[in-house]
Amino acid sequence: MNKKFNFDFVGHKKTFLIISAVMVAISILSTFVFGANLDIQFKGGTILTYVYDGEIDQAQFEKDASEALGGLGVTSTVGEDFSTGRNNIQLSLISNSGLTSDKQFALSDAIEAKYAENAIELIESSDVSPSSGKEFFLKCTVAVLLSFVVLVIYIAIRFKNIGGWLAGVCAIAALLHDCIIVYGTFIICGMSINANFMAVVLTILGYSINNTIVIYDRIRENEILYRKTKTRDEIVNLSINQSLTRSINTSITTIVAMLAVTIVAAVYGVTSIISFSLPMMVGMIAGTYSSVCFTCPLRLALEGLRKDGKGKKKSK
Repeated sequence: MNKKFNFDFVGHKKTFLIISAVMVAISILSTFVFGANLDIQFKGGTILTYVYDGEIDQAQFEKDASEALGGLGVTSTVGEDFSTGRNNIQLSLISNSGLTSDKQFALSDAIEAKYAENAIELIESSDVSPSSGKEFFLKCTVAVLLSFVVLVIYIAIRFKNIGGWLAGVCAIAALLHDCIIVYGTFIICGMSINANFMAVVLTILGYSINNTIVIYDRIRENEILYRKTKTRDEIVNLSINQSLTRSINTSITTIVAMLAVTIVAAVYGVTSIISFSLPMMVGMIAGTYSSVCFTCPLRLALEGLRKDGKGKKKSK
């Protein structure tokens, strides 16, 4: 592979690590500034689905529904009922005890009277238990943690000549870095933490670790070729630069696709898709950055600290 870049990634490792630390800190602090908005799947509540004709202002509809419920917070998504061809709007009302039948009747009467010209009618009502969402989140978390353990073991064995366990730990640190930034994107953009969040995180983890493994593999090959003529830092720089075109091209194709999806979803007001595609773009950028600028510089920095620690012990 011809080397097209010659950037000193290792020489700027402190800058890259500081940038990562700042982004992670902002993502974590955003929870205290904006607050985490858990979706109905995790907090429980009631979902009401209405069908209607013509056009309805979504924001005004949410306001009217909230007033009919005495100020209870509601969110909505719009779409189309494929069986009837009519427009539909789905109201989500977060409540630990669900919505009583009296309140449902009062809401439906108020909505039907307000939007009589749209022939609006309630077609489905269902209570959502928070236990199902929590169970889903727990299973995803367990799966991610187990995958982390397997990845550390795999990297430690496969790449033992370029760091072994340390390389595995740094790869996992990069994945956690990506997860936190995706989380921060949801919080800062005011998006609910829902199934889309878990889908984005799991997808980004796959992209990010794939990029990291490719770079690790290039470092391992170059260690064999240049161990007698180049320093460790030079080999790492060479390997990252050789892999850079591949990493960027892979990410750009997905980012462009997600950008197109986001634009179309924004034009048609499909917020449920935007809450996937927008964090996906940010996560792809963060994943590429962590693979190229974070993982290997962190490994070299930790190796330097470990060597310094051993040297101090010997001198004593």
